[in-house]
Amino acid sequence: MSTNEKPTAAERAPSRAHRVSFSFVISCISRFMILRDRALGWTKRGRVPEGVDERALRHAIPSGDHLLDAVFVEPARVPARARVLLCHGIGETVEQWFGVQQLLAAQGVASLVFDYSGYGKSSGRPGWEQFEMDAVAAFGALQERSPGLPVSVLGFSLGSGVATAAIHRVPAERLILCEAFTSFRNAAAGCGIPRALAGLVPPIWHAQAALAHFKLPVLVVHGEKDRLFPVAMAHELASWCEPAAEVVLVPATTHNQPFRKPHTDYWGPIVEWLGR
Repeated sequence: MSTNEKPTAAERAPSRAHRVSFSFVISCISRFMILRDRALGWTKRGRVPEGVDERALRHAIPSGDHLLDAVFVEPARVPARARVLLCHGIGETVEQWFGVQQLLAAQGVASLVFDYSGYGKSSGRPGWEQFEMDAVAAFGALQERSPGLPVSVLGFSLGSGVATAAIHRVPAERLILCEAFTSFRNAAAGCGIPRALAGLVPPIWHAQAALAHFKLPVLVVHGEKDRLFPVAMAHELASWCEPAAEVVLVPATTHNQPFRKPHTDYWGPIVEWLGR
């Protein structure tokens, strides 16, 4: 379906087959991408040894019957002025986001990134409802780590679906959508799944339904050279917010570049927006 098409009643009722296929496909894709990134040396790209600007703590977060692997990073030289929960993409683990966390800490922002159930060292198996529960559990853990500061939620790629689905279940201050999609089926189409096979893709994570009822500030950040999800999706996501979300388009930036090569051109506007 087109990106501006609302979900039908049937699409809001995923089947058991959808749940099985989601778990299987997400597991296969994520493991392939993680192994590929390790083989190509991308996993640690953008990361430098822990330095004087940040303090990092790795710990486990209970999420139902599962334990989530998570990394909390906070500024070491100055008090944190904002906190953000990072919901990463399909082919990533917490190690690949440490460079981003270091950059944020250097700018006074504390962050927590976690691996979804079935990812990395997290127990359990993938499932979209479980991913949403994981985000809610991780949000609570971040609240406990540095009480008194507002907590925002950032969803990147696959994590944008998780973030928009979970945002109404947590007392978030703000929402940030990076390299985001309008629905999971539209994301699958962007990844090359033919429209004829759309029925095999779970009808989940329709951002329009979630954003239409989210009244807090929303920022949409998108690389102008993202070949996976077109820039038009960023503008459409923003138009569904009331009032309309702010959109930042980052020149010469591809889909995975923001976490593989963290740079202030991308993350600087996010830090500035969090500090308003």
